[in-house]
Amino acid sequence: MPNLKVFTKDPIGEKYPLSIARSIHFAFREDGGQYIELNSGYGILFALASVRQNNTIMAKTLGNPRVYCAEDGYMIFADEQEEDGTPIEDDKILLFRTKDFVAFENQEKVLRKDYERELSTAMSEIFISEEKLKRVKNRWLPLYKVKAEIAEPEDEKKAQRKAIVTYSDGSTDIKRVDEITGEIVKEPIVFPMAVGFADPVIFFWEESWYFLATNDNVNDIGLYVRKADSVKGLFAENIETICILDYSEEKELIQTFWAPEFHVIGGELYILFAVGGKEWAPQCHMMKLKKGGDILKSEDWETPVRVCRRDGSYLTRDGITLDMTYFKVNNISYLAWSYRYGINSPLDTGSMIYIATTNENKPWVLTSEPVLLSRPLFGWENTAGTINNEGPYPLDLGDKIFLAFSGGAACGYSYAIGYLVANKGDDLLKAENWKKEPAPVLCSTFIRGIEGPGHNSFFYDEDGRLMVAYHAQETEKYHKRCTTMHRVHIGIEGFPFLNMSPERDL
Repeated sequence: MPNLKVFTKDPIGEKYPLSIARSIHFAFREDGGQYIELNSGYGILFALASVRQNNTIMAKTLGNPRVYCAEDGYMIFADEQEEDGTPIEDDKILLFRTKDFVAFENQEKVLRKDYERELSTAMSEIFISEEKLKRVKNRWLPLYKVKAEIAEPEDEKKAQRKAIVTYSDGSTDIKRVDEITGEIVKEPIVFPMAVGFADPVIFFWEESWYFLATNDNVNDIGLYVRKADSVKGLFAENIETICILDYSEEKELIQTFWAPEFHVIGGELYILFAVGGKEWAPQCHMMKLKKGGDILKSEDWETPVRVCRRDGSYLTRDGITLDMTYFKVNNISYLAWSYRYGINSPLDTGSMIYIATTNENKPWVLTSEPVLLSRPLFGWENTAGTINNEGPYPLDLGDKIFLAFSGGAACGYSYAIGYLVANKGDDLLKAENWKKEPAPVLCSTFIRGIEGPGHNSFFYDEDGRLMVAYHAQETEKYHKRCTTMHRVHIGIEGFPFLNMSPERDL
């Protein structure tokens, strides 16, 4: 039978600090062969930080993981440690439960004496069935193409030929076939596609494609847009980048024109973004395109308004708000954003993701109280001196809503993307109805040459393919955040994988 092993790692400087290395890693082997690490060698289960009375975060790590096979599943035990790896000497131990090593229940902190029998036989290595290992590999190993077959169209005179590509988990994808060569069309997605552009959004509106992002090349001053007839055209060598909202002391639009997003709300086009005045304190704003307006003409946009609560007060008067996004589920409109208090002070709360409802006829005014969805309690979210949950962006798939978000250092190697997941039929204003994936779904170890991937958006391209756009860094050459993108692959169990590299895709 196959073996499954749990372990921690030693840190490697800033690239794999204690906060990540002292998490539970998994590896397997078959037929007595070599161990193969899961999740591209990255940790999967992290110790949960605690929250102090002053609302700041006390980060934790873990050590000495071991597994116990119970009648109804598996128990994974680990010793809780301080952030620096110092053991916490008490009578409690961390417990994670799973039935399949694919989905895990939330961490529990339990008394050791209550689990003496299980702890006495728990080991770092166990046997699992071939069937369980197959699901583990499908979830935690990078998927890759195993075969491609031509799907002949019903009417060869009218329809373009397609190919059905099958991947290692049994999932498939439909690809275009070149009519002349008969080969599958490969889209050359390169990194970087746009140097110095972070938090990218690609958007289709009235038969044209638009690109919107934070512009690091101008010190994040102003909102800049590109327009083209195709997604590829947005990144042509001589594409024009047009400023549609500039610095204005009169309007208190002075700094941090951050994370702009296009959204259609109630049939109207808006840009959601963060901007600040003379004092550094970015806050969520919206601006609306006038009826019949041209996206590229600054005069066709209404004056930005600051987002406020239902009583008319601002989202906050004592912190910063940013990275606002919008989505609609079951005819209810939602806003999600990041809030942080006490940044760069002993009272720094870390950035946290909030959600509230709004009315699409007046979307800059909340219609419910804000609800805290997530804060950076896992080691991968709280590293390199950065305590981040930011950049939420929705993905509506089937009966679930995936809210992608970013954690770690926004300008560094540790930046990564995670998921909050909820059933669309549940009350999305109840935090307990959202499940946070324990490990990031895109990080620096997943795709060769991509470091610090984060702050993503989703879109469907000309062929109807689901794509993820995000920024990453090639620090040795650019020292800037740069835009790139690739296809999102839906796995055999419906999970949207963000780690499908173009090389493994075809």
